[in-house]
Amino acid sequence: MYPFTYHRPETVRKAVSLAGSAPDAKILAGGMTLLPTMKQRLASPAALIDLNGLSDLAGIEVTSRTVTIGAMTRHADVAASAELREAIPALSDLAGWIGDPAVRHRGTIGGSVANNDPAADYPAACLALGATIVTNLRKIAADDFFLGMFETALGEGEIITKIVFPVPQKSGYQKFRNPASRYAIVGVFVAKKGSEVRVAVTGAGENGVFRVGNHETALTEKFAVKSIEGLAVPAEGLNSDIHADAVYRAHLIGVMARRAVAAAK
Repeated sequence: MYPFTYHRPETVRKAVSLAGSAPDAKILAGGMTLLPTMKQRLASPAALIDLNGLSDLAGIEVTSRTVTIGAMTRHADVAASAELREAIPALSDLAGWIGDPAVRHRGTIGGSVANNDPAADYPAACLALGATIVTNLRKIAADDFFLGMFETALGEGEIITKIVFPVPQKSGYQKFRNPASRYAIVGVFVAKKGSEVRVAVTGAGENGVFRVGNHETALTEKFAVKSIEGLAVPAEGLNSDIHADAVYRAHLIGVMARRAVAAAK
């Protein structure tokens, strides 16, 4: 690990100020991706701005219409919230399937969304549920937030403060996970709200999370497993690696989508 300057601000304003004044600074939330890459000397930020002192960025608020989760809320807290499980059970399930207990008790929802790892779980939930990512500067719709692999709409000095999820009528999430890392080889989140159905896929796309139009159209007509039986997803544009090639991932999208619809509640 290369030398760096460590900052632990007590307010969001101070964190933003440090991010703007420190050249090549990185924001540290849970550190599940950043710290390992620094240890391997694949990343060498001149400064770390640790958000773990910002307790006001953690917490879960549930109303009849929305679930609001602070950016520094740990995965374990999302999984354990009884109120959240009542409102959006699929989101609670998703958090409980992330990594292992050590990861779930350290990693944060804001860090995961900001990092936008192509195999992370939360981006699929944000996209399928039509979430709004709130920063210190603005509100960004999930459809406009995820721009590509490890790329988001966040600008310089912009920090996620919370994420607002509309409460759907039904939602389900299923993933085929890597047995070592628990990252999604393919994960599919399905959500129905009013007349709209959204289907988001993680772990499969070359450019990260994406929606599946033909599944959404079929499920909008009738929200049932049979509606998407036999629907194909093109292998073009999907990842191929040592864990699964593009054709296999295309097949898995259909399988996980059907399981997600069957599990939706």
